[in-house]
Formats: sequence, structure tokens, C-alpha cells
Amino acid sequence: MRTSKRTQILEAATRVVEREGVKSVTFDSVATEAGLTKGGLLYHFASRDDLVRAIHQYLADQWEADMAAAAAKPASEATPTERLAAYTRVATQSATRAELLFMLEGSTTAEHAAPWDAVMERWAPPLPPATDDPAVLDRFIARLAADGLWLYESLTAERLDPELRRTVAERIAGTLTRDDT
Repeated sequence: MRTSKRTQILEAATRVVEREGVKSVTFDSVATEAGLTKGGLLYHFASRDDLVRAIHQYLADQWEADMAAAAAKPASEATPTERLAAYTRVATQSATRAELLFMLEGSTTAEHAAPWDAVMERWAPPLPPATDDPAVLDRFIARLAADGLWLYESLTAERLDPELRRTVAERIAGTLTRDDT
């Protein structure tokens, strides 16, 4: 299937961010990377803010598609355990620089955080209320472990052997053996 111009632009913008950071996303830098004119970009995005919002949505959509693939179904058809296991398997992969930078930037404004928050609401368990329920605590600990591994690999130069990362991801996902509630 042929990539749409909009997707081509978003992929180009992501490459710019990978190399140079979020602040480097300009119509000129993205147009050059995409092999388009600045006018071609303006046809799809009226402002830099529109482009940045679209990048947030594009990356969040890709993240959700990875989780749906890991679960072999969309969040709406998966049990809470299946959703968290898929989240765990995807979260234990290293983030790209663009994902990390946009997630960090997204945390600064509600508008930018919205696509990421929507994915989290569908796939990851919410923060538990104060509880002694072992199943609730185990699910939250699994989420924290997956997030911790994601941050560890995303923020350090150290890379885990892919087989070790897969084993750790499966071990975390394997802790989710309690019945769904």
C-alpha cells in the first residue's frame, strides 16, 4: 500500500526529531526531510502546532498498534490481563528517541498528553487506590517493572541482549496469572 503524504510527512518529522530533537521540527526541516515543498506541508498542517499535535497522535497510534499486535486483538476485545500483558511486552522494548522526547514533551501540556493518555487508559491499569489486594498490587507492580525496563534502556547507553529482554518481558507478563476481575 502506498504511504499517504500525511504519513510521509509524519515519518519525516519523526526522523528529524530522532536526529535533532523536538525543537528542530520546523516546516523547512520537515519539508526537506520529506522531499516536499514548504507549501506541500502547509496543505496538510496549517501551523507548527498542528504538525506537533499530529506527531504526538501518530506516535501514540503506532504504540497502540504495537500493543494490539502483541495482544493479537484490539484493547476493546482483550481482557485486563491480556491488555496488561501486551503493554508489558511492548513497554519492555526500547523507545526510539522520538517516542521518548514526545512522551516527555507530552507530559507538559494536556493537549499533547491526550493521545498518550488515551492509549494508557485502554491498555495499562490505572493507579490503584490504597489496597491490600494482592492481584491489584501484582498488576501494578508488573506495569512498574515494564515501565522501569523501558526507561532503563531508553535513558542509558547500555543495551540488553535481545534474548534477555524478551525473557524479562515474558517473566513480567507471566506474573499476570491471577484471574481477571
